[in-house]
Amino acid sequence: MLHSIFLLGMPAGAEWIIIVLAVLVLFGAKKIPEFMRGVGKGVKEFKDAKDNVKSEIEAGMNETEG
Repeated sequence: MLHSIFLLGMPAGAEWIIIVLAVLVLFGAKKIPEFMRGVGKGVKEFKDAKDNVKSEIEAGMNETEG
């Protein structure tokens, strides 16, 4: 049941087209590469922070074991 509820929130094929068109209208074709670069930098920073936290947790676990 939880799986079917999750799928109801995900956009389908036609909804993705509407989302892409809305982004084009809001940002314009010239601003989209800049916007995507910003998204890419944000994702990279998030992954770096996640990896940092993971390594700190693992280092803390190794300290308590040894």
